[in-house]
Amino acid sequence: MASKVYFADLRAEVKRGLLDKIGELLDRVELPKRIKPNGMVAIKLHFGERGNTAYVRPIFLRRICQRVKELGGKPFLTDTNTLYGGSRSEAVSHITTAMENGFVFSVVGAPVIIADGLMGNASVRVPIEGKIYREVSIAHEIYYADSLIGVAHFKGHELSGFGGAIKNIGMGCASREGKLSQHSTLGPKVKKKECVGCETCVQWCAYGAIAIRGEVAFIDPQKCVGCGECIVICPQGAIQIQWNEASPEFQRKMVEYAYGALKNKGGRVAFLNFITQVSPYCDCYGHSDAPIVGDVGILASNDPVAIDQASVDLVNAQPGSPNSPYTDGLPSGADKFRAVHREVDWEVQLAYGEEIGLGSREYELIKI
Repeated sequence: MASKVYFADLRAEVKRGLLDKIGELLDRVELPKRIKPNGMVAIKLHFGERGNTAYVRPIFLRRICQRVKELGGKPFLTDTNTLYGGSRSEAVSHITTAMENGFVFSVVGAPVIIADGLMGNASVRVPIEGKIYREVSIAHEIYYADSLIGVAHFKGHELSGFGGAIKNIGMGCASREGKLSQHSTLGPKVKKKECVGCETCVQWCAYGAIAIRGEVAFIDPQKCVGCGECIVICPQGAIQIQWNEASPEFQRKMVEYAYGALKNKGGRVAFLNFITQVSPYCDCYGHSDAPIVGDVGILASNDPVAIDQASVDLVNAQPGSPNSPYTDGLPSGADKFRAVHREVDWEVQLAYGEEIGLGSREYELIKI
């Protein structure tokens, strides 16, 4: 059965601006039915790495927060800490980066709460019946929120081809342990040249998996449970991720995590994809390359698979941007994401999402 996906282009008039259209999109996905009276509403987005400029503008989030409050909900903006070291790897730096990028209460009208706690280890194990996972590690505050609104900047991604609603929820709602599991089949490794033997990781590890050998840290793979906390706790950045998961399996893992993140929400979910500044790579980079196509519009749906399928179709229907070295000269209908990430089959996440019941690839596009 085809899912409904609502589309607003970027045209504006004196009496009907883009913020008004966002309100209309929220009404079309029946937001009043998704919000409990006094319910906690997690608005899941990506605040952008420090130096990135392509993330969704804070003023758009203000309109979403306003609507949630009008419906009696209590909105908060949220994301989880990153697996890698950077400006969002723990909550203090993460909130600071969000503030620097404009996500402050005076602008958005809601607080910023990092969903997996100070160090990325505040999580809940959610049982699922997946082909890969029997349980997934979901960020604590997202699990306990009454409702979830996914707000994704639709763009390219080096492992999944594109990042949209599924990735925003599947990767973005996972704890650090969950992120490591999706990216790697191996535990972290120690870069010996960077390690100074300070024993910070030894004292931190709750599983006794790390010891000092020959003046440098050693991680016992038999004891390591893959929580990934040592990656961010190391003051020298000497503990690193072993990025070894192939793209197809990575995408399937991500989809199962998305399924787990939504499992306890009982239909109290909605998704918006902003197809604007469609950068070739993820917003986790500290820069944003030229967009691969021109701005398209904003989509809304209650189906994460359908909204991503519609988004990729709309992007590929555009001519390639002459300002991008990846898509310059590509005609309408050409696969823009395959042009950027040639080895990645982005359809895996959509096909698997449909297979496990996350949503439908069939959609009815309704322009508002």
